[in-house]
Parts: sequence; C-alpha cells; structure tokens
Amino acid sequence: MTETTGSTATPESGNPEGADGAADETTAADGKLSRRERRRANKAGGEGGKKSGKRAKKGLFARIAIFYRQIIAELRKVVWPTRNQLIQYTTVVVTFVIVLMLLVAGLDWCFSKLAFWVFG
Repeated sequence: MTETTGSTATPESGNPEGADGAADETTAADGKLSRRERRRANKAGGEGGKKSGKRAKKGLFARIAIFYRQIIAELRKVVWPTRNQLIQYTTVVVTFVIVLMLLVAGLDWCFSKLAFWVFG
C-alpha cells in the first residue's frame, strides 16, 4: 500500500513489523506524552484549557453573521435549473397533482354513492 499526503493511515502503518505499538507504550511508561496526547494538549490551549479558534464562544451577532455567510455559501453550491427545466418540472408537478385530485374526487364520488346505496 502506498501512502499519500493527507491519507487516513493509522499511526502504526509507518512502523516496521514487530514494532506495532512498542514505541507508544514505552513513551507512556516513561511518563512522556505520546504524539496524540501532545496534539490534544496543544489544541486545548495548553495548561489553561482556554478555548480558541473555531471552538471559541462567539457573540450573538457574530454567530448570526456566520450563519448567514454559511447560507450564502451553500446557496452558491446549488445547481439551479434553467428556465426550460423549471417550466418542464412545474408542468409535470401540476399535471400529477391534477391527476391525483381527479382520482381522489372519483373515489369520493364512488364511496358516496356506495354509502347512499347501503344506508339509504
């Protein structure tokens, strides 16, 4: 298996056979932090544990502004139909609704006639 940049390979994939987890166990046993634990500590902001970056608590207006920016970004990703496609889709939907309305109206009429015949 070849490794590429940005792959999701496990940390053990770079180790030779027989040394699967030995390096991590010795560093943990010696009292040193593993690479994963150091990264978590750095992301948490060190000793203080103060949140920063994406996870920081933002004000109400900042959160609303981010929300609307995300809405606009998502709307830019939408593939909008052309005018001809829109007319065609609308025609199909309206036709389908009319057919179902006629079907339900016909069934309603049949059931009402059946009810009058049964109950008088």
